[in-house]
Amino acid sequence: MPDEHVVLLDELDATARAGCDVAIVANPQPDDLRTLPNLKWVHSVWAGVERLVADLGDTELNIVRLIDPRLAETMAEAVLAWTLYLHRDMPRYARQQAARQWLAHDCVRAEDRTVSLLGLGALGAAAAAKLHTAGFQVCGWSRTRKALPDVDCHAGSDELMAMLARTDILVCLLPLTPQTRHIVDAQAIGALRAQASLINFARGPIVDDAALRAALDTGHLSHAVLDVFDREPLPEEAWQWTHPSVTVLPHISAPTDRRTAAAIVAANMRRYRLSGVMPATVDREAGY
Repeated sequence: MPDEHVVLLDELDATARAGCDVAIVANPQPDDLRTLPNLKWVHSVWAGVERLVADLGDTELNIVRLIDPRLAETMAEAVLAWTLYLHRDMPRYARQQAARQWLAHDCVRAEDRTVSLLGLGALGAAAAAKLHTAGFQVCGWSRTRKALPDVDCHAGSDELMAMLARTDILVCLLPLTPQTRHIVDAQAIGALRAQASLINFARGPIVDDAALRAALDTGHLSHAVLDVFDREPLPEEAWQWTHPSVTVLPHISAPTDRRTAAAIVAANMRRYRLSGVMPATVDREAGY
């Protein structure tokens, strides 16, 4: 951005801070942003903005989240990879290796397996396309009605349980809002097919932690791949580390690509300077 003056916050004195109108952030301290009295909008370099929305709830600042096609492709790749991990029973074979046990199991066809996505935004749509190409039956659920090719789309609370009852592998890609917190609770988990699996690539509080553990302990859920948690980094004493039916990942399913993210932020800034129009901003009520 050769036409912009880009500096770190700590390098600005009070006069310079008064002249700042845009902040590019990841997880800033709210008090830092309050030292910029003439700030008009905040551009996040992450797709998830629930912390920003909460921290800035008492302000009128506009928040722009990162919408990056590369991020969607990276997430779709991760969804497919870990769906295949569960579909081909990799956790069972890993346990057998540890026990030096040579035993083959029947292979289920992809077309006989239903993968359901919670969240059909940009990430969910890209993941659904990859899953369909791999041969899976694909369902999806969203707050409002969507229509996606080759996806059996559901919407609203009335249709959620019906979709879960058909589900072998559930993939969470929802934004975290007051409405989605613990949406995967004991009732939702109980509605899944026996021996179903779970992938959470959204946010930790989407899933009720106690309900998840109980379902894994009883065997109703066969395995959970968890990339996000209520507390991150995951504390050493957390039960997920040692549970035999959990795969722990360190929030790596879809990291921001610095090259594409930088180009998107720069393009958004350029358009703003030329037209005075901000990129699409976060709906504070919806939370994304």
